[in-house]
Amino acid sequence: MNGPHDMGGMTCYGPVEREDNEPLFHAAWERRVFAMTMLSLGGVANLDEFRHAIERMDPVHYLSSSYYEHWLAALETLAVEKGVLTAQELASGRLQSETANASDPLPGEVVAQVVRRGVSAERDSGRLTPRFAPGDPVVARNINPAGHTRMPRYVRGKPGRIDRVHGTFVYPDSNAHGGGEQPQPLYSVRFEAQALWGPDTPRRDSLYIDLWEDHLEAA
Repeated sequence: MNGPHDMGGMTCYGPVEREDNEPLFHAAWERRVFAMTMLSLGGVANLDEFRHAIERMDPVHYLSSSYYEHWLAALETLAVEKGVLTAQELASGRLQSETANASDPLPGEVVAQVVRRGVSAERDSGRLTPRFAPGDPVVARNINPAGHTRMPRYVRGKPGRIDRVHGTFVYPDSNAHGGGEQPQPLYSVRFEAQALWGPDTPRRDSLYIDLWEDHLEAA
């Protein structure tokens, strides 16, 4: 979907401020939100559903809130949608439900490993034979899906070239909407900066973006 979360190439939002010696968490509540998210992923929702919940935030709320406020908003949205909480319980801050319509949360002993190493989305099933090979010219599809997509707006309709094939990975655009993992080839695609940003961009600059096979067409 198109929204304020997809800010690549947009202007007039001000500089990106870098904080020297930035701590992992600025407040205790951020640490708690991080922990709740780690425990809920895989039980309440998958990572792609979580990202899509952030994308559905009200634009004003999204742009005026912090990183972990985005996480908290996503958790609240998913908790209601998945039947873990009712909207009334969320508003009152009081849990009254005796049962929750969600799978078991991520086991506590697994959380540390997930935080340190992550969880690979690579699969050995699904679409295993890549359509494209390194060096092939491609074009990012010029689409504007209503739901979640990992293809940024600024590359849509733009020409690129396959740099490498990563393997077969979960397709986020379907996994975020109950459509299953639908594993398919994932590519690193090289885009010339001038093709993306125009002739005033340095000629030698380029950008590498990971895109799934369904994001691409043969040039």
